[in-house]
Amino acid sequence: MPRPPERAVPYEPRLACDLMRTAIVLFTRDLRVHDHPALVAACEEAERVVPLFVFDGDALARPIASPNKVAFLLGAVADLTSALRDRGGMLVKRHGRLVGEVATVAAEVGATAVFATADVTAFAQRREEALHDALGQIELRLCEGVTVVPPGELTTVSGQHYRVFTPYWKKWRAAPRRQPLEPPSQVKVPSTLKAGTAPTLGDLSKGGCSPDLPDGGETAGCALLDSWLAGPASRYDDVRDDLSADASSRLSPYLHLGCLSPAGVASRLDHRDAGHESFLRQLCWRDFHHQVLAARPEVSWEDFRHQGDRWAASNRLFEAWKDGRTGYPVVDAGMRQLLREGWMHNRARLIVGSFLTRDLYLDWRLGARHFLDWLVDGDIANNQLNWQWVAGTGTTSRSNRVLSPLRQAERFDPQGNYVRRYVPELRAIEGPAVHRPWELPPKVRERLDYPDPIVDHDEAVEAFLNARGKG
Repeated sequence: MPRPPERAVPYEPRLACDLMRTAIVLFTRDLRVHDHPALVAACEEAERVVPLFVFDGDALARPIASPNKVAFLLGAVADLTSALRDRGGMLVKRHGRLVGEVATVAAEVGATAVFATADVTAFAQRREEALHDALGQIELRLCEGVTVVPPGELTTVSGQHYRVFTPYWKKWRAAPRRQPLEPPSQVKVPSTLKAGTAPTLGDLSKGGCSPDLPDGGETAGCALLDSWLAGPASRYDDVRDDLSADASSRLSPYLHLGCLSPAGVASRLDHRDAGHESFLRQLCWRDFHHQVLAARPEVSWEDFRHQGDRWAASNRLFEAWKDGRTGYPVVDAGMRQLLREGWMHNRARLIVGSFLTRDLYLDWRLGARHFLDWLVDGDIANNQLNWQWVAGTGTTSRSNRVLSPLRQAERFDPQGNYVRRYVPELRAIEGPAVHRPWELPPKVRERLDYPDPIVDHDEAVEAFLNARGKG
């Protein structure tokens, strides 16, 4: 009986005399052809290869998949279909439970192995174990590809996963990395196999999408990466927190669904460039969160470090936060950017997260779930653990740090351009005064159709610190 699947097996080419007849490449969160270890290994080790994607209702249920993410996914699947067709192959599409559909296709084509990319969530780990059991004598080969450095490869002296970022960054920064792989020049698919069809957005998800979503797929991701590296990346260290500059790479949705290889992106960064080095640190943060979740999958919804919180319960305050009607312009701008674009500037994510968990003292899981409902890059590892970091229940040592929305606005949106971009009620207010609409004359405020602050920041922070026993 074959042994259970290993985690992230390194790519190693095989001799031609060892070729198997037919292999399946199961695509999940790795929708690309460039630097795809599982696809390359299958094409080198098998005479025929079946690229397979399963539209699984379990994986496409909320909060894992929202209308925004499903729309982006469908674009990525269409782009992958085209890329495989250009190489003489096709993407086989099936509908149903992933494990059963993979086993059915394997039996249909007589596959002797299934190649897939290892993932870290509890859902993914359970699915991999179930797939191994269902395949029986068919080998399940899990390859790396979701992160730059595979989870579990870097450990502390005691052999445990890293719980603090800085020592992980130092070790990650010095660790050897594999070279990105070229895509296969040809993908030979069994001629008797039917490709199947992709569903529509309405088939998979109910509800409307954000109006300004990015295009999904490797082609769009590569074009965005090329454009960003051609100039803006060099300024990243200086302007990445500038809300109005909008100088983020916006690559996170493409990394989330594997339209871009994180190892491939890292290989294109110049360590002598401060902007590139700063962005490399962000890729390391992504790996850090993935290795934490791989070791402790329960922290996707449980506190990494319990703080004894007895979170408040107020649907009124939560709805105001979700709708961008808190009365704090920079908070509301961030929340409305999320609804409009399915994405939010990273500095804004910190501000709105601090406001929810500190000023409103509402459970971080409420915010994390709302983000998953709208973010195209709603990655379980990054989203949940970033929320825990902001809430003080995660890996940060500054568990009671509070971000003042006003000071943050004045520092990172000094002229108010970010606020005016997303809060149209305030566009007539010029300059930094847009951050303090409550100080405007009463007659002017009445014409704005903009709410007063739903809480007093200083009073809310005092209450939060008292609740945490730090008052």
